[in-house]
Amino acid sequence: MERFTISLDGELAKEFDALIAERGYGNRSEAVRDIIRAQLEAWRLKQDEAPHCVANLSYVYNHHERELAERLTTIQHDHHDLTVATMHAHLDHENCFEAAFLRGPTAAVRKFAEAMMAERGVRHGKLNLVAVEVDQKHAHGYKPRGHGASHHHVHLRPAR
Repeated sequence: MERFTISLDGELAKEFDALIAERGYGNRSEAVRDIIRAQLEAWRLKQDEAPHCVANLSYVYNHHERELAERLTTIQHDHHDLTVATMHAHLDHENCFEAAFLRGPTAAVRKFAEAMMAERGVRHGKLNLVAVEVDQKHAHGYKPRGHGASHHHVHLRPAR
């Protein structure tokens, strides 16, 4: 663990302490670490230094919009390799909220999200990306029923 010292003017320190208390941090160091992680994450994603990600795409749409639900489902099926799961909620008689949980190459996830949000009738779309490191073909050494070889799958770990 490395240590460094920062200086803050009194008013900024007071506001920071209020933020720390509101969010439930145990101390300033924990809060600063989270702020640094968030900034590094944004920088990696902006610099295209995050080749893989997990993500949440959330959006609101009018389910009375002609064939919109079918178009959205078709786009998700066309990108089944990126879509892990989707949650759907009815907000009122016209509007639905959906959250799609995604994973894959960052550029492909972004392109998929942009296509979904660009559909006529989709409103309030937001994509939240988290960079991950990929551990390819991690073997646990167990054999699922009916399989002759060890089970292999990909592990995703948040980028440091």
